[in-house]
Amino acid sequence: MEIQEIFGVLKEKFGDAIIDLVNEPPSDPFINVVPDKLFDICLELRDNPEFDFDYLMCLSGVDYPETLQVVYHLYSLNKKHKVVLKVTVPKDNPKVPSIERVWRSADWHEREAYDLFGIVFEGHHNLIRILLPYDWEGHPLRKDYKEPETYHGIRVPY
Repeated sequence: MEIQEIFGVLKEKFGDAIIDLVNEPPSDPFINVVPDKLFDICLELRDNPEFDFDYLMCLSGVDYPETLQVVYHLYSLNKKHKVVLKVTVPKDNPKVPSIERVWRSADWHEREAYDLFGIVFEGHHNLIRILLPYDWEGHPLRKDYKEPETYHGIRVPY
């Protein structure tokens, strides 16, 4: 199934929750969706036999000057097609519904985006740091992050 067909079916079912389709080579085409409906859209992509997206390949955080973005790369092992979804949230309130109940592999991906970007995945069963110590302050992949000089008396910059 081509990206335009996927976009059309989703737009018909979810209306304004499907913002737009961006198909500008050389990057992969992607569909922008509103955060509030992300969980329902992902369920549709997984459970609708027309789509059958059974594999979350990757979930990534991205820091832009004014916003944060979560990018989801989905693949159907049976249908051999893929789709990319993007959700944009403000930096001062970066909340996105968790999709770990849709694809279990989202568990660690979401924890990594939380740890490094500070994106809060609402409904995640165990949203704690995964790469940094639990008491670390800040989110190192944010462009405004300031590295601390010490952590528990240990010099941080090497």
